[in-house]
Amino acid sequence: MNKLPDFFMERLYKEYNEEQANQIIEGYKLERKLTFRVNTIKTTAEEIEQRIVENGIMYKKVKWSKEAFIILNRNEEEIQKLEMYKNGEIYLQSLSSMLPPIILNPAEKTDILDMTSAPGGKTTQIAALTNNNANITACEMSNIRAERLKYNLEKQGALAYVMVKDARNIDKFFSFDQILLDSPCSGSGTINMNNTDLNKYFTLELVEKCKKTQRSLINKAVQILKGGKELVYSTCSILKEENEEIVKTIMNKGMEIVPIEFEGKETLPQLPTTIDGTLCICPTQEYEGFFIAKLRKIC
Repeated sequence: MNKLPDFFMERLYKEYNEEQANQIIEGYKLERKLTFRVNTIKTTAEEIEQRIVENGIMYKKVKWSKEAFIILNRNEEEIQKLEMYKNGEIYLQSLSSMLPPIILNPAEKTDILDMTSAPGGKTTQIAALTNNNANITACEMSNIRAERLKYNLEKQGALAYVMVKDARNIDKFFSFDQILLDSPCSGSGTINMNNTDLNKYFTLELVEKCKKTQRSLINKAVQILKGGKELVYSTCSILKEENEEIVKTIMNKGMEIVPIEFEGKETLPQLPTTIDGTLCICPTQEYEGFFIAKLRKIC
């Protein structure tokens, strides 16, 4: 098992107490359970539950979403062979990454932007949550990743306009009722300590590069969000410099925190945050490390 980089160990024990830091590290050592989301554009959670029982698949549910399933006795390859996967009735997605669209609480007949949308898990989830009845713009700067996004939208039957563009350069005459910014990040919440390349890709330089991108993206989000409307900022990082510190940069720009509350939140493995009302999830066998903040534009 690989050793975590020294710079990261220093940050962990600086930002969290010893018990919390040790809990995070233990989470990195565990093999994460396979999870999927039911695509309600094509089917129902009840229908899928009946079919996985018929297939002898053991599972667990979560309190905060009836569409989320934790698989206990099948691997990814086995699930991908099922007809329900092939025809887009289910989508393999981590539990943590299902939370930002739920917290966004997207509304029908509104203009919604997913700023960094490929491969499309959250975009298709927003489409399902709005019954395919919202004007969704899915932004992706990479042509290759945009093609993957289009493939997943089509497979899931999700309606969205794909904008192949760096979201930092979206024209300011655009405006949106709701924005999801699931920002590029260091991935410090998803570290796998069995990865032999860990110290090659997870570096201080990566964190610094991500912070610069995050600041630019969140500033653009504030610019193109309509007054009185809401933005969700999320990362798969547990580093405060990519999370709370980024959110704090826009708090003097007419933005206020909307406290995150939803049924089942208390069941999540939570870490403390330095901004009340935000959410940080500890990496475990079932969850990736993740940070989510919800903000409203008040001017």
